[in-house]
Amino acid sequence: MHSMDTPIEPAWWHRPFVLPALSIAAIAIAIGIITLGFWGTRERSVRVPLANVIIATVERSTFHDFVPLNGTVVPRDAIEMDALEGGQVERILVQAGDVVVQGQPMVVFHNENLQLNVLRNESQTAQSIAQIQQQQNQLETTRANNESQLANIRYQIANLQHLVARYDPLLASGAMDAKTVQQAHDQLDYYHTLLPLQIDTNRRAEQLRVKQLPGLQSEEDSLLKSLKFNQNQLEALTEKAPVAGKVTSLSVSKIGENVVAGAPLAEINPPTGFKIAAEIDQYYLSRTKAGQSADITIDGADYKLRAARVYPQVKNGTFTVDFTFEGKAPVNPTQGAGVDGKLSLGADGTALILASGAFLQASGGDYVFVLDPQGSSAHRRRVRLGRRNAEQVEVLQGLEPGDRVITSDYSTFDKIDRIDLTR
Repeated sequence: MHSMDTPIEPAWWHRPFVLPALSIAAIAIAIGIITLGFWGTRERSVRVPLANVIIATVERSTFHDFVPLNGTVVPRDAIEMDALEGGQVERILVQAGDVVVQGQPMVVFHNENLQLNVLRNESQTAQSIAQIQQQQNQLETTRANNESQLANIRYQIANLQHLVARYDPLLASGAMDAKTVQQAHDQLDYYHTLLPLQIDTNRRAEQLRVKQLPGLQSEEDSLLKSLKFNQNQLEALTEKAPVAGKVTSLSVSKIGENVVAGAPLAEINPPTGFKIAAEIDQYYLSRTKAGQSADITIDGADYKLRAARVYPQVKNGTFTVDFTFEGKAPVNPTQGAGVDGKLSLGADGTALILASGAFLQASGGDYVFVLDPQGSSAHRRRVRLGRRNAEQVEVLQGLEPGDRVITSDYSTFDKIDRIDLTR
């Protein structure tokens, strides 16, 4: 090499071992891409014994639009009694299970503080009433005195007019002295002047009386009501049955027990019959309406019901519906007894039907596992389901008549695409 020559470094990709290394990396990336593609499209499957699943066939049949009822016999009406005033229990006159008539005493309380307050209020109220009545009497006395004064003035005028009519001729004939006649005329003039003044005084006094009387009367009525209320407070220490019926519960059991005002005291069921209170799955809330009919069986006899009230509150996945008997009703059914029946949500009709099953809880009705023609495996398929009851599900989309579907529990198949069935 000449001393003036400059060595030239070869490009990095021309260096030894670089090209082999790049080739190996490219091959590895290609293998990785192919592997990911293969596993990404591969179905996730599980092997399940055929005996462990339930299989149903999709068919076109009659859909019975009902929901099962699990109800309880309860009184149609229940009257809750609260302690009006409360106090210390003095006497217990009834027990749970007794039949009472309206107004019958049930529990007697003793409340010394209430009794003292009532006596004090009654005394103050009586004094106020006496004062108002005194004002009313004073107004009436004033009216009577004014009327008497007016009547006296008119009497004096009439009397003096007669006297002057006799005096004037006598004065003219000289048989009467002028002084006596003049005094009679002066008195007549005085009463004539006094008459309009008294009339105006009476008018003003009557206006004032008419204005004050309603207020005084209203105040007196209010005080009388207050007095009656105080008396009712004492009477409320004896709790009485508000209606006739059967006492189903009584919260007091011991003499001397203290009960605060407003505390629950008893429950009475009037003899208005019974109803059925049923708990229904929240899925049917939007389709359950008052007026729908139902059928139940009690002691082997069938009865017709009508939905009277739907309670929209959902608790523990269910809502409550009250049903009343339509037509005949059972005589003295056992209160609290459980009954089974069906609530009709609509008319029966032809539809594509799949048997109901545990799969609905896990899938929510969004997908099912459909068997292949050989019956050796089942693949996940998206579906759209409609109405359902305890036995049937209406298929709206995704299945055809003859399709065989696994309807047992899907809780372990959440990430599974295919179920391989083994015998």
